[in-house]
Amino acid sequence: MKAFADLHALLEETTKATAKVRALRDYFARVPPADAAWAVSFLVGRKPRRIVPSAKLREWAAQEAAIPDWLFQESYDAVGDMAETIALLLPAPVHSSDQTLSRWIEDRLLPLYGRDEKDKRSLIQDAWRELDPSQRFIWNKLISGGFRVGVSQQLVIQALADLAGVDPPVVAHRLMGDWSPTPDFFAGLLARDASDADPSRPYPFFLAQCLDQEPTSLGDRALWQVEWKWDGLRCQLIRRDGFTYVWSRDQELITSQYPELTALGELFPDGTVLDGAILPCKGGSILPFIRLERRIGRKNPTRVVLAETPVILIVHDLLEHAGVDLREQSLDARRDALTALIGDLTSRSPWLESRVWISPIVRAPTWTELATIWAQSRDEQAQGLMLKRRDSAYGVGRSRDDWWKWKVEPFTIDAVLTAARRGSGERAGLYTDYTLAVWNDGVLITIAQADSNLTDAEIRQIDAFVRQNILERFGPVRTVKPELVFEIAFEGLARSRRHKSGLALRFPRVVRIRGDRTADQAGTLAVLEALLLKADEPVSQTKKTGPQTQSKG
Repeated sequence: MKAFADLHALLEETTKATAKVRALRDYFARVPPADAAWAVSFLVGRKPRRIVPSAKLREWAAQEAAIPDWLFQESYDAVGDMAETIALLLPAPVHSSDQTLSRWIEDRLLPLYGRDEKDKRSLIQDAWRELDPSQRFIWNKLISGGFRVGVSQQLVIQALADLAGVDPPVVAHRLMGDWSPTPDFFAGLLARDASDADPSRPYPFFLAQCLDQEPTSLGDRALWQVEWKWDGLRCQLIRRDGFTYVWSRDQELITSQYPELTALGELFPDGTVLDGAILPCKGGSILPFIRLERRIGRKNPTRVVLAETPVILIVHDLLEHAGVDLREQSLDARRDALTALIGDLTSRSPWLESRVWISPIVRAPTWTELATIWAQSRDEQAQGLMLKRRDSAYGVGRSRDDWWKWKVEPFTIDAVLTAARRGSGERAGLYTDYTLAVWNDGVLITIAQADSNLTDAEIRQIDAFVRQNILERFGPVRTVKPELVFEIAFEGLARSRRHKSGLALRFPRVVRIRGDRTADQAGTLAVLEALLLKADEPVSQTKKTGPQTQSKG
């Protein structure tokens, strides 16, 4: 555990990618394979489920530290992170532990699942008495399900690839799919033999960067394939060894959630891997993404759910055909192969055409004409356009050269700050989490809780306003005089029974302070309702997709 805590500290202390990779490589090289396997699991984001609610951890830690609740709360407000607060408040360890990370996880953490509250408390407090503050911090993060570290998956992959002497894409592929953190798994990560036998394993997803410049800077328009950026659920459909597997971009196996796609998969030949998006579609019309949210997470959707929100698969790319990896081929070549495959299958099963669409190419010979089409994205239930270099291979992770996403501007509305709470980490002690409201029949009604994209100086300005205008205190939350107006941005909105406003905003965030507006000039719920009605309009298949056999352009 000490070695992993030391690694965590090193990764948090430096912002240099080369230093992070070196620290990771050195750690993987010197610890036992069992420890390395668990470390890889945590570092790529596979954190354990929460074992104990935060309220219980707080109660047990205050008792162990022999301090009153108010002092724990003051300490938490100053630190801003529950795991760190507990690690700092507890008394010095009674004795040190030299147990490895794997032993802590397998012998001490995993057995906590299924234990009653009394046993959990006893075992957790025993652990606190053996660990120093840095190790306690890691332990607290793991048992609360909140472990995160300042390192990207790409850096973990690079470190493992350097250690193994294999190409990073090989390691990235091995980290995909369903696996358990065992010594054998870690040995497989470092194996020189690049062949992998798991038929369900997806490929690493190739991701685009947001276009932060004028599209004309990309050069000749003819070199780029343009598609709509669908507001759907990115996935890979895999057909191997007579079975169909559907994986989300978050590496979740979602086959059972979309039985329609299992039926589609049976039509494809073995050795097929498609990269695409799941979209809600009914009667030949694409529906807003919010309709799909009714199905996300449902392991076994009922017939009613399937009938209310049927889905289609819009295919972007063909990654494997007849068992051959096509990713190194050009986008043009992969598109031709995809068009031929779908065309052949459709000729034998015509109903496939209504269930699987090849992502249509957007035709516009100049960047100026393309900009006109881009401006209509919201009318097409799209978030913008995808720009893909026609000679590009299918890579790993994000690309700043070959694939770009040209997103339309988000929705915005002016809202009033009605409450705030302190942030965590680097912003601990500052009020950075905001409750925002708009007007409805003369009353402010909450529409979102959001953090900000503001500068440090602006955050300090807001923090000072909150402290000087507190009306009430509810735990860590402070209600304030409704005077400060923000412009907030969001990607979409949906009906919601859980929110008093009846609406839920997608990805709300504060983009600027509206010093030129008073509270009575803020937006209204009626404005959001009008946006929702427009967003609910379906887009027909014929309008949206056009011919399905276009291959280049």
